[in-house]
Formats: sequence, structure tokens, C-alpha cells
Amino acid sequence: MAVSLRDVADAAGVSIATASRALGGKGRVSEASMRLVRETADRLGYRVNTLGKALREGSDGVVGIVVPMVSNPFYASLVHEFEDQLSRRNLKLLIADSHGELDREVERLEALASRRVRGIFVVPAYFDRSRPTITKIARQLPLVQVDRRVKDDSTLTFVGVDNADGIGQVLRHVFEQGAKTVVFVGADNRTSVGRERKKAFTTGVEELGLVAQRPIIDRYLFEFGLSAANQLMRRAELPDAVIAGDDLIATGLLSGFVRREMSVPGDVLITGFDGTILADICNPTLTTVQQPMAKIAEVAVAQLMQQIDDAGETGSHVRLRTTLREGGSTARLPTRTVPRSTT
Repeated sequence: MAVSLRDVADAAGVSIATASRALGGKGRVSEASMRLVRETADRLGYRVNTLGKALREGSDGVVGIVVPMVSNPFYASLVHEFEDQLSRRNLKLLIADSHGELDREVERLEALASRRVRGIFVVPAYFDRSRPTITKIARQLPLVQVDRRVKDDSTLTFVGVDNADGIGQVLRHVFEQGAKTVVFVGADNRTSVGRERKKAFTTGVEELGLVAQRPIIDRYLFEFGLSAANQLMRRAELPDAVIAGDDLIATGLLSGFVRREMSVPGDVLITGFDGTILADICNPTLTTVQQPMAKIAEVAVAQLMQQIDDAGETGSHVRLRTTLREGGSTARLPTRTVPRSTT
């Protein structure tokens, strides 16, 4: 259960008003009281509701973004690019984390809409269940879906990447590295991205004549990657290559194999998807699909500004190309130069 401001005030033995002033740095409060309240808040794990605070202070010049997990390096990087693009237009970005939960997503979208922010970017938590609220909010103010989209969204604007092309690139790459058996370790059908990448894997395997083992499906989490590595180790035959649904899963897989004293890429090849900092800091470095995050933000902001200015129609879908970034996790044979997309 989340710690409330009242909990902090009661534990510190002060009024709610005093606790609020001490944590907010506004109003008159003694140094001793401020130190006591802040130490109590830290001890209890209290976190200021930045969304509510920002909305109470006014929404003029503010654009909101709702992401499923801001701690995911992909979304952290994406948010940074959005902040950069919006600051050039003298707009501020208000970040809300849905934690991939429908109730929290609905709450945050409705909170942003009720205060009439200039517009909203949203990464839907669900392909189907997120649709009613997102469709409703899009009728009230400018809205752009980013990275993921909802079901039957022809009236909603979307900016993301060509997931099928990205998965196709890594499949062709491991095929060229000599892989014959492959397995997909990715996310379930709750998101459009999970659906698209899994479908692209099946299509790509058939086109290349690869043999696909039974997939392992869950969520975009490092811990899931660790678990999946253990599951694969218990199988009768380890695949030549593992195609992960994102970099978090891929680094979990890599860590899981290394802990079991398996060689990557000697015993198994691993690929990721997103091109986050994780790909560079793991050992060996990760072969991954690089998403053009700066371009995604640039196009999405342009789409939102067109809606704000009443100069653009909703319902446009923009798919940007990805590029393959080769790392040590698939380096069995000499690497080749992969041309980077200019799209």
C-alpha cells in the first residue's frame, strides 16, 4: 500500500499542512521540522505525487505522456527525446507511469484530460482493454499513440516502428551466422508490440527455412529473461539462437546463460530489440534492433502539434524503419557492415 502524506504527518507528529510545506519547500516551517518530516518521509518510502502536484499548479504549456514503465531503459530514453523536442517549442513534459496496469492508465489519462493539458502521448498498456479510454480521451484533446497502439484504432494517430522488419533483420542475421534452430522469447498478446514481433518471428522462420522451437512468452522484464534461460537449459536441445522481444529480456537471457557457464555466442546466439544502453553495457555486447528514438519523438511531436493547431487530421499511422546493431552476442563469424536507414 502506498504511503500517504497523512501517514508521514502522523509518524512525524506534525499536521498535514506542515508536512506538505516541509516536503514542498513552500511556506514557513522551521528547519528542525523540515528535517524531521523529510527524514520520516524517506524512512517510510513516501513519494510525492508529481502528477497531481503539476496539475494543481496549472497545465498551460504542459504536454503529458503516459508510459507503461519509465524504469525500462527504452522508455527512459524515449522520454528524454520527447523532452528535448518539446523544450524547443517552450513546452514542458509531464511524465506519468501506468506500471502496465489498466486502472492506473485510466486514472492518469483522465487526470491529464480533466486539467486540459495541451495534448497527450500514450503508450497503451493493452492492445484491446486500453482502447475505450484512449478513444474517449482522443475526442477531448490532441492525442498520439507511441510505440504501441490499440485495437481498431483507425481514428487514432500512431507513431512507432516496423516491428516485422526489425524481427526479420535479426532472423536473417542469425541465419547468416549459421543458426538453424531458433526460439522466440517475448511478450504475450496484451500489447500490439508483443503481437507484431511474435507474428513476425513465425513469418520470418518460415521464409528462411529455420526450425523454430516452442516459444517462451511472458512480459518485458529482465527477470523473465533469467527465467527463460533456465527453462531453455532444461530442454533436450538448446537452440542455436534466441530471438528476444526486447533488450531487457535479452540481457536477462544473457545473464542467465552466463551464470550457468554457457558461452554466448559460443553455445547460443542472443539478439534483442530496442537498442538501449543495455546493449552496450552487457558482456558480450548485445546484437539488437535499433529503434530511431529521436526520430520517433520528432515525428510524434509534429503530429501532436498539428492536432493542437487544428492543421492535421487524426488517424495517421507512421511506421519508421529500424536498423540492425551487431554486437558480440552473435559474433561467431566476421561481422559485416549493415547500412543504417535514413528514414
